[in-house]
Amino acid sequence: MASLLYQLLFLLVPLLAAGLPANPVKKAGPQPPGEDPFYTPPDGWESTEPGAILRHRTPPYPIAAFGLAEVNLDASYQILYRTTDSFGEPIATVTTILIPHNADYTKVLSYQVAQDAADPNCSPSFAIQQFSDAGEALALVMPQLEYLFMSSALNKGFVVIVPDHLGPRSAFLANTLSGQAVLDNVRAALASTDITGISSQATVALWGYSGGSLASGFAAELQPSYAPELKIAGAALGGTVPQIPPVIRASNKGIFTGLIPAGIQGLANEYPAAQQLIRDAILPDKWAEFNKTQELCLTGNLIEYLGKDIYTYVNDPNVFESPLANSLTEPNAMGHNTPKIPILIYKGVNDQISPVKDTDALYDTYCSNGANVEYVRDLLAEHALMTITGAPDAFMWLTERLSGVPVKKGCRRKTQLTGLQDPKALAALGTTVVKFLLSLLTLPVGPIGR
Repeated sequence: MASLLYQLLFLLVPLLAAGLPANPVKKAGPQPPGEDPFYTPPDGWESTEPGAILRHRTPPYPIAAFGLAEVNLDASYQILYRTTDSFGEPIATVTTILIPHNADYTKVLSYQVAQDAADPNCSPSFAIQQFSDAGEALALVMPQLEYLFMSSALNKGFVVIVPDHLGPRSAFLANTLSGQAVLDNVRAALASTDITGISSQATVALWGYSGGSLASGFAAELQPSYAPELKIAGAALGGTVPQIPPVIRASNKGIFTGLIPAGIQGLANEYPAAQQLIRDAILPDKWAEFNKTQELCLTGNLIEYLGKDIYTYVNDPNVFESPLANSLTEPNAMGHNTPKIPILIYKGVNDQISPVKDTDALYDTYCSNGANVEYVRDLLAEHALMTITGAPDAFMWLTERLSGVPVKKGCRRKTQLTGLQDPKALAALGTTVVKFLLSLLTLPVGPIGR
């Protein structure tokens, strides 16, 4: 996802220049999660139910695009809520709730950011606040850029909720934890009527790309067993990553190599067995370099490990296929459970992070078990490009789900040249970008005249 988003950023910067100070003064930003007492739950929180609201506040700093330009929302909130880790134990994490002007409090989109990092200070609740990366320019650019997609929902009047779905330890690739955190973020939002105004009976949909699709997909798979009371209208999963080991082989020595150490460390943040794998497998002279990922966000990881060979860090080239590694990756693979809610999957055929055949197999697994899935394969797209070209159709699909348009039963698969061949998709993309740029010029975010 990184390459195209960088290009998008560089395209947008000249357009934004008129709305930003010519010589901005460096300002102190919000406290990162590791230093902010808000993220520490109060005494006795462990006995609360999953989804329970533990505390809430207005974010200390305004929600801002690229960490700089304040967005003119009607309101925003942060809620610390109780959820569950991979072992069934209670943990607490945060969701950020964005309320547009003229909001429709009966429609809620849960947007799962591709945090893809093992540092808790990369969490979206921190990243989308103004001056959050004051100490290091562009360190948090990825979640900040994903505000582009959140803005499309906000400008339809939808309430957007953004969970820190990797949990308090940033357990990247501990996908059961992430899915449960997403579901409990929905529970907390629906229970927040007195705080946020969200209807307790609101229609909810899920959206995520790449790492965000893992959280969204696991939420969809786990919902029947973990949160059966939730009525979720659908989930859009882009750039899906059904299996972890193929990502290591596909990403190594490329622009996405940084995902590998981040993922290994993310698993170590959750699983003692992954900590043991690191201790046993990483070469002593590579230890310090590997451990840099503990304090890097997605952008930093991609830069730090760009083009490197991860197999030169380990003492056994087969370590990632070992029984120990498999015991970590297999439980965090998609497809162990079948979603009961409608699913849209969109995937670039040339995806260079996760081979398209793995998503083809996931689609077959879901469908053979009775799921309702629409699967769109884009011939021209790879992982980065599909972020943009798949978004308009995904958003139109989500809008239909939130509006109560019934979905066709069963499974449908199509392969197209590009998602942008659809005039409606082009129009949706253009509207999204224009409204996003307008929001950066401090115009109110939300539908006009409701």
